[in-house]
Amino acid sequence: MSRNTRIERYRNIGIMAHIDAGKTTLTERVLFFTGRIHSTGEVHDGSTEMDWMPEEKKRGITITSAATTAYWKPVHGTAAGVPHRINILDTPGHVDFTIEVERSLRVLDGAVAVFDSSQGVEPQSEAVWRQADKYRVPRIAFLNKMDKVGADFAMSIASMEERLGARPVAVQLPIGEGSEFRGLVDLVRMVAVFFDGEDGEYREEPLTAELRELAEVYRQRLIEAAADVDATVLEKFVEGRLEEVTAEDLERALRSGTLTRTLVPVLGGSAFKKKGVQMLLDAIVNYLPAPSDLAAVEGCVPGTQERVSRPASDAGPPAALVFKLMNDKAVGGIVFLRVYSGTLRAGTVLLNPATGKRERIGRLMFMHANRREEVAEVHAGDICAALGLKGVRTGDTLTDPEAPVVLESLGVMEPVVQLAVEARSPAELTKLEEGLHRLAAEDPSLRVGVDPESGQVLLSGMGELHLEVVVSRLLTEYGVEARVGQPKVAYRDTLRRQVRQEYRHVRQSGGPGQYAVVVLDVGPAPRGAGLVFVDDTRGGRIPKELIPAIEKGVAGAMGKGVRDGVPLVDVEVRLVDGDTHVKDSTPQAFAVAGSLALQEAARSAGVLGLEPVMDVEVTTPEEYLGDVLGDLSARRGRVLGMEARGNARVVSARVPMASLFGYVNSLRGRTQGRAQASMRLGAYEPVPESLQTAQAEARV
Repeated sequence: MSRNTRIERYRNIGIMAHIDAGKTTLTERVLFFTGRIHSTGEVHDGSTEMDWMPEEKKRGITITSAATTAYWKPVHGTAAGVPHRINILDTPGHVDFTIEVERSLRVLDGAVAVFDSSQGVEPQSEAVWRQADKYRVPRIAFLNKMDKVGADFAMSIASMEERLGARPVAVQLPIGEGSEFRGLVDLVRMVAVFFDGEDGEYREEPLTAELRELAEVYRQRLIEAAADVDATVLEKFVEGRLEEVTAEDLERALRSGTLTRTLVPVLGGSAFKKKGVQMLLDAIVNYLPAPSDLAAVEGCVPGTQERVSRPASDAGPPAALVFKLMNDKAVGGIVFLRVYSGTLRAGTVLLNPATGKRERIGRLMFMHANRREEVAEVHAGDICAALGLKGVRTGDTLTDPEAPVVLESLGVMEPVVQLAVEARSPAELTKLEEGLHRLAAEDPSLRVGVDPESGQVLLSGMGELHLEVVVSRLLTEYGVEARVGQPKVAYRDTLRRQVRQEYRHVRQSGGPGQYAVVVLDVGPAPRGAGLVFVDDTRGGRIPKELIPAIEKGVAGAMGKGVRDGVPLVDVEVRLVDGDTHVKDSTPQAFAVAGSLALQEAARSAGVLGLEPVMDVEVTTPEEYLGDVLGDLSARRGRVLGMEARGNARVVSARVPMASLFGYVNSLRGRTQGRAQASMRLGAYEPVPESLQTAQAEARV
């Protein structure tokens, strides 16, 4: 069966932003205008299509990314009148659920970055923007809430330049801001668009002299940006023939600049009031890429460093990436896939190189939030779901067994908060373990372990809210009412100085022996470097095939740490010498030697405690500024800067996570609910010596 929509008419996009910028509301309006739904729900009522989980409805936030599909015929542009398929992933805005953004951006071809036009770039806006940079995702921007008090189009664009290092290019200009917002100037076609009421209807009119004066200024900036990416526009610009630059010229240049991530087209509107959404849909089709517009995805032949590519073609060997798992009581485990090449059908057998096992697809579906539409086959460019895949994990590749490939997986996120949980009765212990196992399989940023001293189950996650939601889901989905301890900070250790460590691992017990000698130079590495392992041996002192075993042993020892199980991070290890035995030197022996050498080196070098420090941004009325600053100082915070934003003050600070438990509730109490705060992980920084001493005494 052939595909219903040509791949050139696909748009795989994500909606990403800071919390409360209006992502889910915008997605709801997109579904309404594309005819996917016939009435719009609201986040505050818990009635939106995409926030389907009970926890999302209760809290009024997006927790998990949700997929859907819509079709749109652009009203303007070279693709006008042609239906396009838009596959959408609506992502969370809260920092605790950033893994959902990470795995969505890994499989998307483009994204719409939504900003609250009264706030500009906020902390989590910046975080998700960097994630999109990591995966080289082309973007357009939508300045939402143009009808909100304090809306400032120019400020928002300036904040994109300053905080994101982007080159935003306005393709629209608001007619009025805040309560005066009534329309948009289309700078590409130079017409005024006025909105009538709140049903999304609009009318186009010629520009008045007043509107044209400002529009000409912005259109010249648009032409200047377009000239940098398009030869035709450049020629007309250099020769001063600006009046000859057509809408088609600008659309072509904007599309080229977006695909190369040189330009970011900026649009505006109010999703809640259904204003500007149709123009945004046109821009999604006209400026963001189809799968076929991008370079062929690359990967490695399993077990080698040989690079191979997989063009976006239905006829090629199948290759798909698992980017999300979800448990459904009705059908079991649902596996979300992005198909990069080939055609998949129910019954197709694929290889999972991560396990070396073959997996048979039972059923294939397209998802609309938590609703399923079963299909016979899917094609290159599709984002779909599959049943019957038992042994896969997030980040695995599913590939043709005869032409295998391993695609780039997902980044690993280290948890920063830990929580102890236990079942209320022995009868519930099995249900607790089963529920946590399934939740951890869904969420790669959730870690489950056991405290060796107390025997308590330890949950590690990205923040208080993250773990709170996990505990709540245990009750609502698995019927487990767990006892919960106080949250704890996930500390890390690093080394204080560099040392040289020799370790001899010699065992002889009658049978085959073990012999391994390693000499390591061990010391601190730059923050965020993780393990830096370098082979500096000369003259074949240690055979090359044994080097990976040493690195594996070192990595294992870092995970265990040398002080109360606190992991070691940011360590540089140079293997400088060693010795082997012709019979007794095995990879296992050298793994043990590497592990024990690292532990002894760490004890000799001394460890320096590190704690997670959060980048905090507090927006507060000026009359509460003194209280806010005093409270941040009492929490060991460092104020980095302050700026005026309308009639409020925005404070940027770095505060240890250990001091931030319950901060948002405390802030609301201090400011009568008028201040708000957002935070994200900034870095791991040394724990003050006085605090380290107190912690050491408490452990004794």
